[in-house]
Amino acid sequence: MPITRYAAGAVALALAALAGTAVAQDYSLNAISGSVTLNAGFDPDPYRISVTPGGSIEAQSAVSSSCRGYISNAPDFELTYNAGNWPLLIKVEASADTTLVINGPDGQWYCDDDGGDGTNPLVRFGNPQSGTYDIWIGTYSGGLSSGTLLITELD
Repeated sequence: MPITRYAAGAVALALAALAGTAVAQDYSLNAISGSVTLNAGFDPDPYRISVTPGGSIEAQSAVSSSCRGYISNAPDFELTYNAGNWPLLIKVEASADTTLVINGPDGQWYCDDDGGDGTNPLVRFGNPQSGTYDIWIGTYSGGLSSGTLLITELD
């Protein structure tokens, strides 16, 4: 049975759409460094977690062309946040050049390379949503490093 021009066009369009879709990291995996639930106004602020940034997966290819660094498949940390009237800032302190990749409660991807101090990343949610934030911490040039993930409501 011959394929009609309409059916062939639909197949070609579907394949083109799939080719441009990035394969996102697996936020359903258990977070490497654990998880926490924080309510707006949490104390102590900032909340600090020791982490091992890095991985073998290039964020730019796996998540979005706007993301940088090398990350793991599983998230490094999972934050469940009950929002209030404050901003939510997620940042990293490390001696290596680190990056952040975050899958927010809205299903959107948020990335940063050097938005914090020096070569440290910072993602600021001015009006954060309640829900789960899956967080990947990458290294810009690959390999593994050590660092601290900070979650704060203080600008």
